[in-house]
Amino acid sequence: MPKYRIHRMKDSPRQQFRWAPHVSGAASVKPRDYEAAGDIEAANEYEAWRRMRDSEQPLSVGDLLETESGELRICKYVGFENAQWILPEPKPSPETAKTEEPCRSTA
Repeated sequence: MPKYRIHRMKDSPRQQFRWAPHVSGAASVKPRDYEAAGDIEAANEYEAWRRMRDSEQPLSVGDLLETESGELRICKYVGFENAQWILPEPKPSPETAKTEEPCRSTA
């Protein structure tokens, strides 16, 4: 049976997410808005939701389930939809910044 990693949305971003309009397509989510919350074994995300529904911490709108292969599914009012992490751009190292020459005007 597949195993899903549970990511719980933090309270502040959850309030914004709950009131945001529904959009189609993959949701873009930020890792900083989530906390790891264990694993669950289930045949699919809907079975995981059903099994957790009567637990102390059921899945809520905005929570993520991550498959073993890294695929993300976000819980929405309409069911589960695809999601993807938005990863921040790496900052240039101080050495790289020093070696790059500033732009110069040729006029």
